[in-house]
Amino acid sequence: MTLEIKTSNLEPIRQTYAYIERRFGAKPATRYQEVSFDIQASTNFHYRPLWKPDKTLNDKTHTALQMQDWYAFKDPRQFYYGAYVQHRARLQDTAESHYTFFEKRQLVNNLSDEVKQKIIQCLLPFRYVEQTANLHMMSGSAYGYGTVITQACIFAAMDRLGMAQYISRIGLILDGNTGESLLQAKHAWLNNETWQPLRKLCEQSLTEQDWFKLYILQNLLIDSMLQELVFGQLDEWLVENGGRDIAILTEFMKDCLTDLAKWSDSVLKTAILESEDNKTLIQSWMTELLPQVKQAFSAWAQTALTDSGIDSGLNKISERSKKAGNILLDLAA
Repeated sequence: MTLEIKTSNLEPIRQTYAYIERRFGAKPATRYQEVSFDIQASTNFHYRPLWKPDKTLNDKTHTALQMQDWYAFKDPRQFYYGAYVQHRARLQDTAESHYTFFEKRQLVNNLSDEVKQKIIQCLLPFRYVEQTANLHMMSGSAYGYGTVITQACIFAAMDRLGMAQYISRIGLILDGNTGESLLQAKHAWLNNETWQPLRKLCEQSLTEQDWFKLYILQNLLIDSMLQELVFGQLDEWLVENGGRDIAILTEFMKDCLTDLAKWSDSVLKTAILESEDNKTLIQSWMTELLPQVKQAFSAWAQTALTDSGIDSGLNKISERSKKAGNILLDLAA
């Protein structure tokens, strides 16, 4: 008796879901496409939000920006939940190994009292700026339209929460987990003149109702300043003054900001290219917000850096603005 085993290939009747086929055609879809496009509810809502009775759930008018297709804000990283978690898990594993190495080798003992105070007074209060950034991106997730942008905003919000926590851990390393450094940083945030313009900017921004305006404030203006001044020039000051080991504790923040810029630049470019009205609107927002951001970081830079260095942050903003849609800014304003 012989036994013959054969295999048969079954061709699927459909290659993808109907809603994906309507947008991309009858071809196999990526996982990102399946879980990101055209899945947000748009009809048959049961009630209006009690806190905003003039709006519907998933309302496009939570921003003055206009888009023919809100799903045009495709994430170039193609992050959906699974891909995002895997990518950030790798970043976190690296960060944890850095923090473990720093503590195991007791590198904190190599820091002078001057460097420690510099970190406490000029770096640790940025944990509050990151918490504000978390709320900014939460706003985009709550009031944005289209899953491609709202899911990316909630991922960004979690990044900012993680960055705030890692900055806090730097303080705990400095004070031996007593929390004393965080109390000093809180006092500086609430009382030092250096921080009041930035604190004012953060607190006033939380009253802004237009989520895309907040998006520009955070991802273009504030983040450019953070990259150039805080994790750029302040890092250089630490290197020059015996605090180079702190760089391995801030690497997570640098990597996150670089990654977020890839996404936010793409979103900004898409919004500007949509129409001249959008470009004019975004230009007006940036003209309004840039002097506030400049003033906020100038006060900090004058204290934290030997040379205020604010120009490098402004140049970073200008460079990204031109690349996104040839938007020209008056940096001297």
